[in-house]
Amino acid sequence: LGGVAVIAKSFARIHEANLKKQGLLALTFQNPDAYDSLGAEDRLNLSGLEDLAPGKPVTCTVRRADGSTDTLRLNHTFSESQLGWFRSGSAVNLFNQSQAA
Repeated sequence: LGGVAVIAKSFARIHEANLKKQGLLALTFQNPDAYDSLGAEDRLNLSGLEDLAPGKPVTCTVRRADGSTDTLRLNHTFSESQLGWFRSGSAVNLFNQSQAA
């Protein structure tokens, strides 16, 4: 479907684990009040994903329907080995790549 991330207030542990294994970023708001500031017409852009590291927040630029922009900080709980799943597109892809090597 072309998705990269799911952004939520929180995740059930199993849901977060499944997203990670599928190569999707499970992101939560650093400031929980930011959730209520988003509108249906807002467009989100995640930056710095190529430099993603354990404990390093993700920057999200929000382009509002009126043309204004805001910046949000998003958290993730990826370990270094789980980041390999994201970079490879999924845990299965990473496994297949390691078997082909």
